[in-house]
Amino acid sequence: MALVTVKPTRIDTAIANEIAHNTNSGLEHAAQAMTWGADEHVLVALAAAGWLYARLRKPQKRRIADHVLTVSLATAVLPHVLKSLFDQTRPDRLTVSGHRHGVPYSGRPRDAFPSGHAVHMGALASAAGLLPPLSRRLARSLAVMLSLTRVALLAHWASDVAAGFTLGIVVERLFRPFTLSRSRQERPTAARGRP
Repeated sequence: MALVTVKPTRIDTAIANEIAHNTNSGLEHAAQAMTWGADEHVLVALAAAGWLYARLRKPQKRRIADHVLTVSLATAVLPHVLKSLFDQTRPDRLTVSGHRHGVPYSGRPRDAFPSGHAVHMGALASAAGLLPPLSRRLARSLAVMLSLTRVALLAHWASDVAAGFTLGIVVERLFRPFTLSRSRQERPTAARGRP
């Protein structure tokens, strides 16, 4: 039993009701396919592959690869910890008409808060700040779009996604000083020689 029960807001309920009444199986299948792009297993595997690639082929990118892998692992664990503390019924458990229109059942019924997929995407959107402008905009747009699939599937309330996305940003920013700062051995010798 969780310590805190979270209730959806009126806006959450209104959004979920609109989706339940106006969706169709085609949209739901598309959202189900897209949501895999924000799945923790996929993201950790990609981060691990990128980390290994940087170790073997791109030593100048090691710090970034370390950062991405560390943040990916942290955002894979954190939602599970929080879901053990918070109980919230998923919107897909509270609709009949939505299932008639193609809404699938997702995850554990009381694990709506926060959205783990959105935590990962918030961290990705934040880390995209390390990219050039065009890539940054694309990564952030993709992160928002993939997060919204969780609302479209009625797997999460809109507030679960907003909270998860914000939490992902915070996690990524908290890790930056530790994973992206240069070690003393990497700093230029000229800087060390100054009085």
